[in-house]
Amino acid sequence: MRLSQLVLYPVKSLAGISVTEATVEERGFRHDRRFMLVEPKLADGMPIGRMMTQRQYPNMALLDVAFGPDETLQISHRHQPGSVLTVPLHPAAGAGTLSVQVWDSAPFDGLLVGPEADAWFSQMLGTACQLVYMPDTVTRPVSSGYRVPRHQSHPPAVSFADGFPYLVASAESLNELNRRLAEPVSMSRFRPNLVVSGAAGPHDEDGWGHFRVGDVSFFGVKPCVRCTMTTIDPETAQKGNEPLRTLALYRQLDHKILFGQNAVLQPGAVGVVRVGDLVSVIEHLEARL
Repeated sequence: MRLSQLVLYPVKSLAGISVTEATVEERGFRHDRRFMLVEPKLADGMPIGRMMTQRQYPNMALLDVAFGPDETLQISHRHQPGSVLTVPLHPAAGAGTLSVQVWDSAPFDGLLVGPEADAWFSQMLGTACQLVYMPDTVTRPVSSGYRVPRHQSHPPAVSFADGFPYLVASAESLNELNRRLAEPVSMSRFRPNLVVSGAAGPHDEDGWGHFRVGDVSFFGVKPCVRCTMTTIDPETAQKGNEPLRTLALYRQLDHKILFGQNAVLQPGAVGVVRVGDLVSVIEHLEARL
């Protein structure tokens, strides 16, 4: 098996960036989901930022992200290419912080990027929002109650991703889904970081307990539960019924629809993974589906 695609999502729920190599960190690939858009709310009289995703705002899919010069991100609207927002990859702390939440996580401090970014996103999305950044000083633990690597001294960390820092899916799984669909979909519907080609069969990744990409070791945590975000066409932001409806026919367990495998990094692992790297499975888990 080989790593056939590598995708980073610098801003949660915005378009991804295909890259040829990426540096691993405990909470995800470097620059992956370090930024998040939030809705300003009040909780017990205190300001808090609630995460924004395509589930509620499908037009977030139309916001493209690229790495710019001088350690910046450049963000543009697919239908308004003349308006480009540039933000630093590592914002300074001058704009202050905001308590934020991802799903029902305990609130933690996100670094406010600044009013210019807030105004740009609010205009593009048609709703008031703020852009926050996760600094290195913040540690958010992964979702609890799932398998973690042996000898892990503390819960693995994650950035602004839903629950876990890495997501792997195989081309064979997508091919099997598309074989069942009237109109095929792209892997971008599922937003994995790691796409593998040459798996033993569709959804073989369900059983990858310990696997290696190049010289970097990962641990499979659990199959990824899929939501309505997969039904949003990333090219048009239009919502339909597929592929979730078809997946429910053959990829449902305990009333949850599954595609891909959530993963964490081996404790202490460092390095770079590259497209074309050999992917090997060290330990298999018993697949339940």
